[in-house]
Amino acid sequence: MGGVGSSERTVDLVVPVKMLGVAKSRLRGAADRGVGEQEAHAALALALAHDTIAAVRASARVRALIVVSSDPVVAAELAAVGVEVAVEGPVPGLNPAYERGAALLAARDRTAVIGALQADLPALLPAELDGAITEFLAGGAARAFCADADGTGTTLLLAAPPAALDPRFGVGSARRHEESGARPLDGGWPGLRRDVDTSTDLRDAAALGLGTHTSAVLAPATGR
Repeated sequence: MGGVGSSERTVDLVVPVKMLGVAKSRLRGAADRGVGEQEAHAALALALAHDTIAAVRASARVRALIVVSSDPVVAAELAAVGVEVAVEGPVPGLNPAYERGAALLAARDRTAVIGALQADLPALLPAELDGAITEFLAGGAARAFCADADGTGTTLLLAAPPAALDPRFGVGSARRHEESGARPLDGGWPGLRRDVDTSTDLRDAAALGLGTHTSAVLAPATGR
């Protein structure tokens, strides 16, 4: 760890955001009482990312953030609040997006601890992210991951140099990450574990407390 204590280490994070037109297809209609209009759906997908990124930026254990997205609306919205956005590379997909972001961050600092975070965590609290990072840095593992609330997916993957990030996101990613040698992180962190793919997930996230962007987008649909 280069002689730096775990209490002093920080993490550089990659957050990929899909093209809004194809993101979160199972949530279509959640923002407009089941109508499924494209503009309302895109606004919800963007709001989920905004709230995730707001929590990242408020985290004491995150030093740098890079969003990987080829969506011009995402790039413009996030650039307006000072977030760096890199376009996707020639290979499409979630894991290549993580690898591209990780490569960009590692090129700036080969000693950096790199993290991969999902972009659909609207109930994420900065303290939860800090807690997961602290557990990882104190544990001494080369790689570790936080499983989602269902225990099958992954919301956060962390890697300390010289270990590669080696992202294996997708269906059953928790098992694949563990089989690849990554250690599961044990903390509760309900907001960090509550990714949102379905309307049920969104209700569960709302019960935890949604971020301001997602709350605003959903307000007309909920009548609040």
